[in-house]
Order: sequence, then C-alpha cells, then structure tokens
Amino acid sequence: MISEEYLYAIALRECGLIGDINFHKLVRTFGSTEEAWKKAKKEYGKTDGIGRKTVADIGKEEYLKFAEKEIKFCEKNNIQIRLRYLNEIPRLLHECDDAPAILYQKGNFDDSLQKISIVGTRNMTSYGKQFIGEFFEATQSSKYISISGLALGVDKEVHEQSIQYKVPTTAVLAHGFHMLYPSKNKKLSEKILEEGGTLLTEFNSSRKPDRENFIQRNRIIAGISPSTIVVETGFGGGSVSTASFANDYNREVFALPGKITDPYSQGCNQLIFQNKAAAISTIKDLTDSLGFNPSKEKVAELFPYSEINIQLTGIQETVYLAIKANPQVSLDDLAQIISVSSYKILPVILELELLGKVKSFSGRQFTAI
Repeated sequence: MISEEYLYAIALRECGLIGDINFHKLVRTFGSTEEAWKKAKKEYGKTDGIGRKTVADIGKEEYLKFAEKEIKFCEKNNIQIRLRYLNEIPRLLHECDDAPAILYQKGNFDDSLQKISIVGTRNMTSYGKQFIGEFFEATQSSKYISISGLALGVDKEVHEQSIQYKVPTTAVLAHGFHMLYPSKNKKLSEKILEEGGTLLTEFNSSRKPDRENFIQRNRIIAGISPSTIVVETGFGGGSVSTASFANDYNREVFALPGKITDPYSQGCNQLIFQNKAAAISTIKDLTDSLGFNPSKEKVAELFPYSEINIQLTGIQETVYLAIKANPQVSLDDLAQIISVSSYKILPVILELELLGKVKSFSGRQFTAI
C-alpha cells in the first residue's frame, strides 16, 4: 500500500503553478507534502517567492481524486513512485536544482553503478551505429548502466546493444506509463525490463508525448549521469539540448566528430567547436576518460592513427607545441603565449582534437596527448 505522503505529492504536483521548484520550496517550508497541501493556501507567505496565485489550486478535491486514481494505476501496473524530497530518486539527479519532484519507475535501478548517458539523432547513420557497437564491445567487462531516451535511431541502438552485451539499460520516457511511444519500441521496452533494466518518467498517466515533454525529459537523461555522449545530431537537434543541460549541471560531455558535410555530424562538430563537448578521437581515449579499464585486446581505435603519418601544418604545429609545453593551458593563456587571437586558435584546436593530438577539458583548457 502506497502511503498518503505520495497521494499528497501527486496532488500537489498536479496543481497548475506548482512545478518542481515550487514543489520543493513548499515541502521545505511545511515539512511534508501533506502539511503543504493542508496549509500552503492560507500560509503561503511563509515561503519565499510563492504568491497567492501560485497556491490557488492547492486543496482542490479534484486533484486529490486524480492522485487516488494515479496511485491505483501504479499499484496495478507495478510502478514505483519515487519522491525527491525523501531522497528516493538517483543521487546525481537529486543534486540538480530542477530535478523532478516525482519519478515513476518500472524495473530495477542500481544507483551504486556508474551511469553513462548516450544520445543522438533518430536518423542514425552506419557511422553512428559502428561507434555504438564498438563502444559496447570495448566496455563489456565494465559495470555500468546505459541511459537513453527509447527514441528510434541512436537511442534504440543504445538500448539494444546494452541488452546484447548484458549492460543494464534505463530508458527515460517523455510521457506517462499508460502508453509507450514510439509504439515500434514497445517490445524493446518489455525486453529492457526482462533483462533487469529500468523505465523512468516524471510524467503521470495523464500525460501524452507532447513536443515540449521531450526537452523536459532530456534534462533527466543529462542529470542522472556524470557523463553524456552525443553520437550524431544535426544543428538544433534534441541531443544538443541534452548536452546543454549536462553543461549546466557541470557534467562531462563527449561528442563524436564527423565530416562537416554530414548533416548529422554538424551538431556534434558545433558542440566541440564551441567547447561544449570533448571530441572523441578513439574508443580507448573515451573509455579512459570515463574511468573504464577494459582489456587491451578489446579496445579498438575508432580513428587509428600513427604519429609518423600525421603531418601538421605550420599553425597546427605552433599550437600543438605550445599546448605540449604548457599542460592544461587555458585558451586565453595560449593566445598570449603564441600571440594569436583566441578566435583564430579555436578552429586549429578542433583540428588537433580530430587528429588525436589534443584533448580539451572544461573551462577551455587543453593538453597534448
């Protein structure tokens, strides 16, 4: 039997102007969802930033009836209700200021395991598919959970490869558990649960997969993991928003670079160019950055290169030698060292990253490889 605290939580979150942030403000003020439900409408002045209009819906009987119906639905369908303020949602997600007040969960989620979010376009190419396959092959001896969004394309491939390599996988949905979108992935969602994975959503059973829900969903994918990998995406693709959330949460972001003429590499290249993601040069470099230590025979380089075969241009050589002589040098300091404007240096650094000669860190810092 689900306790009344969850009943009041669902009712409170259903109120028109009570989003995740206002929800947490009220619970912090009144100590529980039940107390917030019973007192906030009259005593809203106790909570900073909460006005009369914000609490107007609190206490309405229709929201309690909705919550009762929702709890019955969850009990019938083996759905667990997780409340953030009771520390029931994943730890890293809990740290995000705009984390969901409520998470609905099907299946098992071992929060002690490392988590890697992997996202990308629905229009995956053979290049993206090859990368995903090689990544899972290289990390099959590591213990972690893969996170994605159960969309077609990259997401689907991530979940399927996870199942193939016995990696627990979590799908974050953009709708409630009354349906499965896209319907083509219904069997895949069932397989995820059968193989010990998880389905998560912040949306109750009344919520359809509306367009805005997908962006909202992406913040969970970014917030639940310390690292996000963007495989392929176009300019302005949904995965760019996931990377932006990950940057806001101060998480690592990696992007798979590609030809500037390939439409679904352009978003990745842009993230790298804008220093919002580190370029993936080899699978080994990526797994090292993630803290994995797979056996050498299973680590194949995605972009094999030989020091002898790389011929740097004059400006590339200048920038590379300066970075080599000054490990983790900042962009501004580098510009001063070689007397070249920073906007002229950035494209050269991107070229060196693609050649596997340079690695970028947060804060626009660089080191030679």
